[in-house]
Amino acid sequence: MKFPDLPHQSGFYQGKVRDVYYVGSEKIVMVASNRISAFDVILPKEIPYKGQVLNQLAYFMLNKTRDICPNWLDSSPVPYISIGKKCTPFKLEMVVRGNLVGHAWRTYQSGKRELCGVTLPEGMKEYDFFPTPIITPSTKAEEGHDEDIDENSILDKGIVTPQEWRILKEYSLSLFERGKQIAAERGLILADTKYEFGKIGDEIYLMDEVHTPDSSRYFYASNFLEIIKRGERPAQLSKEFVREWLIENNFMGKPGQEIPIMSESWINTISDRYIKLYEEVTGLQFQPFEPNKSDWEIVKQSL
Repeated sequence: MKFPDLPHQSGFYQGKVRDVYYVGSEKIVMVASNRISAFDVILPKEIPYKGQVLNQLAYFMLNKTRDICPNWLDSSPVPYISIGKKCTPFKLEMVVRGNLVGHAWRTYQSGKRELCGVTLPEGMKEYDFFPTPIITPSTKAEEGHDEDIDENSILDKGIVTPQEWRILKEYSLSLFERGKQIAAERGLILADTKYEFGKIGDEIYLMDEVHTPDSSRYFYASNFLEIIKRGERPAQLSKEFVREWLIENNFMGKPGQEIPIMSESWINTISDRYIKLYEEVTGLQFQPFEPNKSDWEIVKQSL
């Protein structure tokens, strides 16, 4: 639902899955919707409780990583809404990969041995761990697809300064290490994720969501190495299963491709898997919350 304007509202932006209300020059109210996107395309059906899962998991993770770097979050007065600081975003996504999966695997499988300027070792198989986590950035597109970019291009184009790039790399790898630790405590492997950053004055802040199923990929740690050694696919907790379903139904967001029809059964399956991931990662029981317009009054009182 789209809410009415807030007192001192200075702008509104609708992203793929979030609605952002700007309040004055310093605050934002971020509403996590039930929309779902894949291949940079918003799919036609909403997923029950997805927004709540994303918001509550991001809240959990942002509070678990405050000692690594400052972040935008101030409070979450409603389970699917957060209030925080307005940052000037870098037009860059910091993608950190610990395992050869997803886009990295598709690149590798095509025969390429370089991704975003990073040389990929020979002889790797899908799901293998990289010797050390790698950073494969992408541009943050206003419309259409994000694109891979390497460090030299980032600096040549002035997307960030060399000093900012050093800090972004340091923050990203430290956040990934913390994410892996949290996952390991729950019997999971954090295989890859992405981070977005921005600035307030001269200080860099972590923005948006952290270690959620929309931005990350998790596998169960139990018997992981044995499973991939047998050439089998390990069970995962992420949005990748949605992408895989789309690929199987001949959709990858390319021009002329039609989005396949999502049945009610499939929509409920996606919802259940989002909830399961929340519970697996946090160790908390999910409490479904039904949005209503009175939520906005709570938000106003929290500003």
